[in-house]
Amino acid sequence: MKEQFIAAVNQICAEKNISYESVMEAVEAALATAYRKDFGNKEEEVEIIINEGGNFATVLLVKEVVEEIDNPNIEISLTEAKKMKKNVKVGDEIKIDVTPLEYGRIAAQAAKQVILQRIQEAERESLYEMFKNRENELLSAQVMRVEGDNVYISIENHTVPLSARDQISGEKYYNGKRIKVYLDKVVHTNRGPELSISRTHPNLVVRLLEMEIPEIIEGDVEIKSIARDAGIRSKVAVASDDEKIDPIGACIGQKGVRIQSVMEELSGERVDIIEWSKDPREFIATSLQPAKIAEVIIVNAGEDPRVRKRAAVFVEEEERPMAIGKKGQNVRLASDLTGYELDLYNLEQLPAFKEKLKELSKTNRRMEDKELEGADEAEKDIEAAEKSIEKEEGGKEPGHWGGLGKAVVNKLEKAGYKTIEDLKGMDLKALEGIEGIGKASAGKILKEIA
Repeated sequence: MKEQFIAAVNQICAEKNISYESVMEAVEAALATAYRKDFGNKEEEVEIIINEGGNFATVLLVKEVVEEIDNPNIEISLTEAKKMKKNVKVGDEIKIDVTPLEYGRIAAQAAKQVILQRIQEAERESLYEMFKNRENELLSAQVMRVEGDNVYISIENHTVPLSARDQISGEKYYNGKRIKVYLDKVVHTNRGPELSISRTHPNLVVRLLEMEIPEIIEGDVEIKSIARDAGIRSKVAVASDDEKIDPIGACIGQKGVRIQSVMEELSGERVDIIEWSKDPREFIATSLQPAKIAEVIIVNAGEDPRVRKRAAVFVEEEERPMAIGKKGQNVRLASDLTGYELDLYNLEQLPAFKEKLKELSKTNRRMEDKELEGADEAEKDIEAAEKSIEKEEGGKEPGHWGGLGKAVVNKLEKAGYKTIEDLKGMDLKALEGIEGIGKASAGKILKEIA
């Protein structure tokens, strides 16, 4: 029986990538627990030996030899011990066979339960160890079974569920089908570590392009951004610093063979390759292809991080449906790709739009002028206060600070400047950036260092 049992354990360990020693330790611990529960008590020290015979396991009760017994569960007197072993002495351990007659059946059941439990634990541990450093990777998988909306796939001998939200809409899954999945992250749950895998993540397209296009892996072509409507369409912006390399041509390949391989893996999802541009207007116009864009006006370039970047796009009336796309898909993907919220207008609205921008610009300038006037008044108050301080403290600071007053010098020294020489080369804006230095004081300093 032992040989069959050991063979079965070895097979399980090989299939599930589990340590043989860890399984056997768990089995022995379970058998000891089963004995204590049904035949002994929790204080007893029990040793289990897996047998070759029909009893499957032998239970040995371990006791210490003592002169006087305090705890009979773990101790035995020297007199009793010598009846079992003649040359025993105080301090030795003696092992007594206490295997129950029906222990084979109990032991086999306990062994079965603990092996199943240990397999589950070891699979979870193996899963985590195998994939903890492989997040953001492309993995090869095979569909094992389909149960309604649930698809179970095998990844390197591990069965992993592919949730409905991570499946490409309309894609057919069947037993044995080979697919590529993106490992987003390894998630810790109450049931142990789980793989968060996806067929809909935008980075799946990125990893597939890297696999098919050597120029991307080598760094000659860079993927700048991507927008995806899984199963239908993706837009990928690419660029190259090497003038000799056509980034779009490199990604599409001769007769489209490279990009076709990517689209086939994505069940026919269309992948548009777009050339990235540092000019946002040009990039926005390109991202809305195949529509022809008449003009792009950047309304908000994103200087304020609290406000999303925004652009107005003007097209001919006949180009508008193409720019918007079916159910707004084209403009939505272009917005995700560029990072700008895009507002579409007919071309005839352009003059009125520009006029409105001029009015807004004038209004903003008037507000800025008022703010500057207020700032100038504040500067005058500060200048007067500085003069008063200089008068009280003895006027101008002589020597290495030129003709600057003490109030200004104190601020400069507090900011870490030691002499007028330290300020040379700075312009008015840079001087205003020094803590405590206003526009008027900055003007005075600029005269001194000129």
